[in-house]
Amino acid sequence: MMTNRFLMLLKTRGALTASAIAQELGMTKEGARLQLLKYTEEGLIEATNESSGVGRPKQFFSLTASGHEKFPDTHAELTVKLINTIRNTLGDNALQSVMDANEQTGRDKYMLELAAFDTLEERIAKLTEIRSREGYMAEYSKDGDGYLFVENHCPICAAATSCQGFCSGELNVFRFVLGEKVEINRLDHIVSGDRRCSYRIALQ
Repeated sequence: MMTNRFLMLLKTRGALTASAIAQELGMTKEGARLQLLKYTEEGLIEATNESSGVGRPKQFFSLTASGHEKFPDTHAELTVKLINTIRNTLGDNALQSVMDANEQTGRDKYMLELAAFDTLEERIAKLTEIRSREGYMAEYSKDGDGYLFVENHCPICAAATSCQGFCSGELNVFRFVLGEKVEINRLDHIVSGDRRCSYRIALQ
């Protein structure tokens, strides 16, 4: 995976000012601006001005579509071709059967790894570890009486865009492995144009 720290920071944190970037990366503001200018010229980062109503507008930097593409989409072209081939040759029912089988495989795999953990936070922490290992750049934090589970990257974005069954299947897997007494609501969705996928998780 692309490990450039500027791109990684904007991927996981979203739009930031040059000052915030400099502070996060432990460098001078001028040094950060020079690097940001370089990546802007390369088309990986874009700058936007946002006004808070008082004083001069602040300039925020965020990844462009080309910047996001620096983070891998696993076998994107091949996967989309396979999805279209199944749909066009065998029909939607056959494609749904493939999605169902993929979902069941995910359930079995995750349940095996989560079996040793009892509390909700322990299970979320393990799920975060698994998903990060799979390339989703996952993290979680406390959120009131529940948790915020975030995936900053989707390594199957092209496939998920071509077939929404991947997204609904993943949500079903999360609900299954975290337990029937747990409520999970999706807040952000990369396929819908959001920067990340995020979920609020809490006991019912």
